[in-house]
Amino acid sequence: MKERIAVDPRVHFGKPCIAGTRITVQNVLELVRDGLSFDAIVRDYYTELTPDDIRASIQYAIDVVAAEDIHVAASP
Repeated sequence: MKERIAVDPRVHFGKPCIAGTRITVQNVLELVRDGLSFDAIVRDYYTELTPDDIRASIQYAIDVVAAEDIHVAASP
C-alpha cells in the first residue's frame, strides 16, 4: 500500500497525495470522515481513485499516528 502514497515537495507543497495524482490524503480522509462510502468517493469525487487508494490513505494516517511520540506532562 505504501507505493500508493507519494510525497513530493513539488506537489501540494509536499503534502502526501495518492501516487500519480494531485489528490491529497487529507482530502480523501475528510470524505471518509464525513461518512461517504468508498464507492461514493470514487463515483462522485475522484473517479481516478480505487478503493485500495482510499485504504492506503487510511493506512498512511494510521502509520503517521503510530510513529508519533506523545509526551504527556504529569498533572499537578
